[in-house]
Amino acid sequence: MSEQLLAQYHILSVITWLPLAGALILILFFRSEQKSAIRAFANFWIVLGFLPSLLLLGYDRTRGGIQFIEDVDWIPQIGARYQLGVDGITVILTLLTTLIGILAVQCSWSAIQERVKEYYAVILLLQTGIIGVFVSMDMFLFYVFWEVMLVPMYFLIGVWGSDNRLYAAIKFFLYTLLGSVVMLLAILKLYFIFPEYLYGSPNSAQVLESVTRAAHLISGGNEKTLEMIQQAIALGASGQPTFNIMAMQALGTARLGLEPVIPLNLQIWLFAGFFLSFAIKVPMFPFHTWLPDAHTEAPTAGSVILAGVLLKLGTYGFVRFNLPIFPDASSDTRVVQVMVGLSIIGIIYGALVAMAQKDWKRLVAYSSVSHMGMIMLGIFVLNPNGLNGAILQMVNHGISTGALFLIVGVVYERRHTRLISDYGGLSHVMPGFAAVFLIMTMSSIGLPMLNGFIGEFLILRGVFEANRIWAALSATGIVLGAAYMLWLYQRTMFGSVTHEKNQSLRDLSAREWLYFVPLLVLAFWIGIYPKPFLSYFDKPVATIVQQVRPGYGQGRRAEQHAGVESAPRVVEAASLPADPKEME
Repeated sequence: MSEQLLAQYHILSVITWLPLAGALILILFFRSEQKSAIRAFANFWIVLGFLPSLLLLGYDRTRGGIQFIEDVDWIPQIGARYQLGVDGITVILTLLTTLIGILAVQCSWSAIQERVKEYYAVILLLQTGIIGVFVSMDMFLFYVFWEVMLVPMYFLIGVWGSDNRLYAAIKFFLYTLLGSVVMLLAILKLYFIFPEYLYGSPNSAQVLESVTRAAHLISGGNEKTLEMIQQAIALGASGQPTFNIMAMQALGTARLGLEPVIPLNLQIWLFAGFFLSFAIKVPMFPFHTWLPDAHTEAPTAGSVILAGVLLKLGTYGFVRFNLPIFPDASSDTRVVQVMVGLSIIGIIYGALVAMAQKDWKRLVAYSSVSHMGMIMLGIFVLNPNGLNGAILQMVNHGISTGALFLIVGVVYERRHTRLISDYGGLSHVMPGFAAVFLIMTMSSIGLPMLNGFIGEFLILRGVFEANRIWAALSATGIVLGAAYMLWLYQRTMFGSVTHEKNQSLRDLSAREWLYFVPLLVLAFWIGIYPKPFLSYFDKPVATIVQQVRPGYGQGRRAEQHAGVESAPRVVEAASLPADPKEME
């Protein structure tokens, strides 16, 4: 089906709101005692929600830009519009979300026995919140979904979690709410300065011209994207504010001569406002302390959604907002050094703390701190290899770490303990489980032919291009990651079956194989042939690099021709082409 036809049928709205419709059906038409019927309906509905998301694979990778656009006037008094759209990055992340949703519902079949109706309704509501964040092209709509998403996750941890669930749920909620409030202030500042620069400033005519040229760059030659941005720019030029994300990117990218339209100091302050919210969600060191508690206390499905998708909202936020809206702040030497420093600390710290854990689930949780630090490092080396690797690694982390939490959930359902010392020799009694665990362990540590390798290789290639010391330090995290994961596997799978209760453990059931097989297929597919996935990222990444480091490609070729060692150049002054057609 063509993009126009899919947009006409509101495919993004269908994907976004279908889970919420399922939640309402559960609440209104099912009685609490109908547990089997509720489980069957939830499994059917979550698969039904996945199927239309497959149509997004029709995204035209040769054109780039934002596609499947839906644009409806929503709250005209404040300039908020119901604007949905996806680029190549959000296509893959949306598909990952709908797939992880299926796994989360399937793994809950026997694990959840209390408040079953409410549980599945909460998961479906959470699904709508996450997808809405990815597909929103209006900042106000984005913020609504961002906040709505917190509520079902809070209840998922607080109601169906382990013994210390209330502490973990409140800590999660307060951390993320604090970041969200600061981000709201930054959004409001952007909202008010947009018409000021385009309408109220003495040089508004020059600003309008520069923002229009930047819009051509951001649109990537996509007429529908350009039309959406130009409509928002026209509002600003008439003195009316807008929340359009792409228009904000155009304002951030625009320059007056050699200076950015948004002054560097203001960009840094606004960058910091978004940074706090996204860094907490990633979570970056030192904002990570909520994550181990949330993972440990959450039910298996909650941990799978957290690791598989929710953490990616933070890294997605940096790619969608911080880099393209505040390109001068993002490439400022001080900001880059802080972001890289925190990322490297997170990589090493997360790995070292993971090695000291006695709780199986907590070990996997701290491994996420390390892996997400690697993704953040790839983003802030500000080159195509680093960004491509970081975005691919978002997907890879969702696959491998989501699978690891499913693996912990399988043994916890059977033994009701997460202590590593309570296991040993499980490969003798659960050979299928041991095989799946081995593959996902190798995926997590980046074994060639599995998905983790290509993502980490691209990130390290980008980091090495930027700074060899950064590359050496980040590589230690990979070595430490191999150490704690192989040690975990050795302690739980090998040796004799020391505990009597472990001798009668059953291997994976057909239902459990059903939700592991897609992850295994993806792990090998990306590891062996990643091109189909990377092709979705090419144009969005190229645009972001051009925004943050104008003339990057020409500079690289000149350095290589002169035999100069490359390093991340901070492009503080570069003018956009005078002719918009040059950008297309």
